[in-house]
Amino acid sequence: MPVTSTPEMLTRRRWSRRSALLGAAATLLSPPAIDLAAAADAFIRGPAVPDQPLQCLSQRVAMVYAQEGFPTPENRGMMANIVFVMTRAGVVVVDTGASVQIGEMAIRRLRSLTDQPVVAVINTHYHGDHFLGNDAFVQAFGAGLPIYAHAVARERIQGTEGSMWRSLMERWTNGASMGTRVVAPNRELAHGAELRFGDTTLRIHHHGRAHTESDLCVEVVEDRVVCIGDVAMNGRIANMDEGSYIGTLKTFDALERDAVGALWVPGHGPASPGLLADQRGLFGGIYRHCEAAVKAGEDEAAARRRVLADPVVATHAARTKGWDQNIGKYISLAYLEAEKEGF
Repeated sequence: MPVTSTPEMLTRRRWSRRSALLGAAATLLSPPAIDLAAAADAFIRGPAVPDQPLQCLSQRVAMVYAQEGFPTPENRGMMANIVFVMTRAGVVVVDTGASVQIGEMAIRRLRSLTDQPVVAVINTHYHGDHFLGNDAFVQAFGAGLPIYAHAVARERIQGTEGSMWRSLMERWTNGASMGTRVVAPNRELAHGAELRFGDTTLRIHHHGRAHTESDLCVEVVEDRVVCIGDVAMNGRIANMDEGSYIGTLKTFDALERDAVGALWVPGHGPASPGLLADQRGLFGGIYRHCEAAVKAGEDEAAARRRVLADPVVATHAARTKGWDQNIGKYISLAYLEAEKEGF
């Protein structure tokens, strides 16, 4: 009499086959005592990321340049800049990308510049495109590698935020980032801190909530270069869901006061000495008109009309990725902040 397979039997068979495959992987890929989870990772790891353009920004500073604005299956999540600060004591990396594969690509690009080891990493904030590449750097340079961040960023990455960002990146890239482990920062930095690496001083700036509450800006003092993370972007609007327009504008003012004549290196887009001035026109234009609408008792639709009629804001439309899809949300957030400030 034929036996009909039940869903439970089929499930057991699938797990049996999977277990057999994992057992084979353990035998083929590593010593007998291998952790089965590590063997599974070997099967589900995403593909390598192609080498990306490398830009030399100053005597000490180079950048792996991300040409894309948002993560996609095609770009495999490569959408945030990775910065190398080369000192006599070794290399400091500011932000590590959105996956272990991107981190590995960054290390390959670094090796075209220097044989020096990486001696520290700084994560500018807790969004995954800036810290998920930490995994590659601890694999290459040791589990004890110093990884710095603001205290809030460290806490968020150690908590649910780290796993959430890993899952989001896997979804956005259709699995290209799979195999990435969340490696949280292990040291904290605050405003005014200075790190000395041989001939190079890194000065830390933090001026409260801007893009997030944990944004660190890293000034390479001797080269007058400042890595600003996502406090401002070039060709994109910095996401403001967790941010503040007022705080962003205050941060711009403080940075320009404290690092006069600097080259500003954003997390997204090209470096530029005029970046903060350019983005002040955009953020100031959006917020100022929303504030005026709130004071006049006008609704959000009226605020939107005010913003879009601003000639300075209008110049950003054609050169800002995702403008049509996102400008409405940014106006809404500015209007809500202006309402809150008006109470």
